[in-house]
Amino acid sequence: MSIPANWLVMVVTLSSDVLARYHRFSLYNSPFVAHDDGRAIDLYPSGAVAPSPVAGTVVETKQVRAPPQPYAAEHDYLLLIDTGELMARLLHVEPSVAPGDEVGVGDPLGETVRAGFFAPWVPDHVHLEYRDHEANPYRADGSEPLAVAVEIEPLPWDGTGTVVDTGATWARLDAPAHPAPGERFVGLANDGSEDGTAGVVDGGLAHYDAGGLLGSAPFADTQTAVSVAGARVGIATGRTVAWDDVTVLANGDPITGLALFCARDRFGVKLVGDVVDLREGEDVTVAFR
Repeated sequence: MSIPANWLVMVVTLSSDVLARYHRFSLYNSPFVAHDDGRAIDLYPSGAVAPSPVAGTVVETKQVRAPPQPYAAEHDYLLLIDTGELMARLLHVEPSVAPGDEVGVGDPLGETVRAGFFAPWVPDHVHLEYRDHEANPYRADGSEPLAVAVEIEPLPWDGTGTVVDTGATWARLDAPAHPAPGERFVGLANDGSEDGTAGVVDGGLAHYDAGGLLGSAPFADTQTAVSVAGARVGIATGRTVAWDDVTVLANGDPITGLALFCARDRFGVKLVGDVVDLREGEDVTVAFR
């Protein structure tokens, strides 16, 4: 959805205090409409218990049906929390709170749920959106765009690395490495914009329809070339990236793509696909075709 330049758009900003309770986050690494233009954020806690990213009154907890997946629970959960100015909409947490409860930032909401909404390579997380009290809280769309009140250090990458963690559908490389784990958030640098603009690339490259260039104004009408490992992969209008028609290759073999995010604990590019046949200790070169 494009936003006319003369519209006044509310952007909700998540504080550094909220984000510090999670070890990584992503605004765009999802195929679902709620994440269009970065109107939702996925927050990854360090353990099974989800700390609340909001303060307010619990309005509703609702069990909802999730897409059937062999690796996922049959049901997910929707939590609505009135924060005063806006309604917070959260997913993927089996609630230990009930309607009428007051919660503060960091209070436990319950345990995360591995939901069928996830691709198989996606770890458990808390999905958060904000919307006006008059908006339908049950629709997938209708939330306000989000911003984060933290500096994200862009890490350049030459497309190479060694596999340090694996699963059946993913492998994580050791590069680019976090320069100071625990101290600050980092992300993959846009290393080749024609005007010299950097920023951090977020999202599923290029298996989801769009990604993000964090550090850019959400609804600016400026365009910025987006490049990863020396190859152009898309164009950002404002903050939202339209991926080019590229295929991601790992050691010459096509994979589904790169799952990009921002992290403060450790970093390294994550390769994903239906099957990712890479072993720990294997050296990998990623290219784009």
